[in-house]
Amino acid sequence: MILTACFKLSCHGFKCQMSDDNVTGHAVISYPWVKPIFTLYSGVTSQTSYRVAIGECILDLSVIAHLFDGPALKTHQNVFKQETLNDFMALPRTAWLEARSTIQKLLSDDVTTLKENSELREKSIVKQKDAVMHLPATIGDYTDFYSSIHHATNVGIMFRGKENALMPNWKWLPVGYHGRASSVVPSGTPIRRPSGQVKPEGANEPSYGPSKLLDFELEMAFFVGGPATELGQPIPIEKTEEHIFGVVLMNDWSGWIRRLFSIWNTRIHFTPDISPEVTIKPEGAPTFCMQNQLQAHVLDMKQQLAHHTVNGCNVKSGDLMGSGTVSGPEEGAYGSMLELSWRGSKTVPVGNQTRKFLQDGDEVSLIGVCEKDGVRIGFGECRGKVLPAL
Repeated sequence: MILTACFKLSCHGFKCQMSDDNVTGHAVISYPWVKPIFTLYSGVTSQTSYRVAIGECILDLSVIAHLFDGPALKTHQNVFKQETLNDFMALPRTAWLEARSTIQKLLSDDVTTLKENSELREKSIVKQKDAVMHLPATIGDYTDFYSSIHHATNVGIMFRGKENALMPNWKWLPVGYHGRASSVVPSGTPIRRPSGQVKPEGANEPSYGPSKLLDFELEMAFFVGGPATELGQPIPIEKTEEHIFGVVLMNDWSGWIRRLFSIWNTRIHFTPDISPEVTIKPEGAPTFCMQNQLQAHVLDMKQQLAHHTVNGCNVKSGDLMGSGTVSGPEEGAYGSMLELSWRGSKTVPVGNQTRKFLQDGDEVSLIGVCEKDGVRIGFGECRGKVLPAL
């Protein structure tokens, strides 16, 4: 079964839809030229280069690197010929915005550079279906925050009771979990069910086996950009925008288990799954529906980055930071199966089937859409299929 979740990000939050089929009824501009989305592809030549997704095509920036001749990029055209986005991310924010502006101009009706040069056009523009996507950057460090007050409250009620839902420090110091960057994978990568020690109710000893409570967690994540900071150098809140390169969809796959001889449950974050498309942060009939608001997070992206570096933690281009599970205050707005099934106490209808947690063979697809003033721009898709444990 394919569980498809469509998320609409606007000034008012997210709209999510889940169904047992792909959602096809939305007129979404997935990769518009008005907002270049940077990613890595390898094509028939097996050479990896980074390109911009435009509709069903992709624009190879390595072929047109010489056209980035503005003041911020004319001496850095080589960054478009690298195999990752890291060098481009490490440039100042003025360079990112100039790159976006240049691409917009090249694809506009008024500029004929590509239109009138058929050889250059054929070399630089190819079909997405003929290419393979890769992670957009070499990720040095990965941090996943726990910033949604609704998600934290829901989980706290389940495991500690309503009177002790939030830990005393939560509103003042939301948790950020440091994870293994080596397990971050691009969309489309199959996800193997994890195994670990499980202590069933009433058992005296734990047993080893596959996690029975496999879950998805809806998140957004941002890549750090700009020159690397020094150890001991915090990033003040008014400077954080200079270090937030762009955002991606993220599915933080989690296997819920019972901790050995403990009175609470814990989760294993084993494989974060991200959409390879990175959208540069600019200036300025379903069977199940959810309404989510990112504003419900106690910390936004700027605050998360400032909070992360307040003690002098240094960051560098390519670091990835997750928002934490995005959930709303009502049952229809939850961003994980743990909440939707309320710790497995009830079933969740999906099409003509039901679920409490994910089963082997299930495929989760997150589709993000940003909307403002009637214009809808897609974040691409974050997809993964659950494989049986080894």
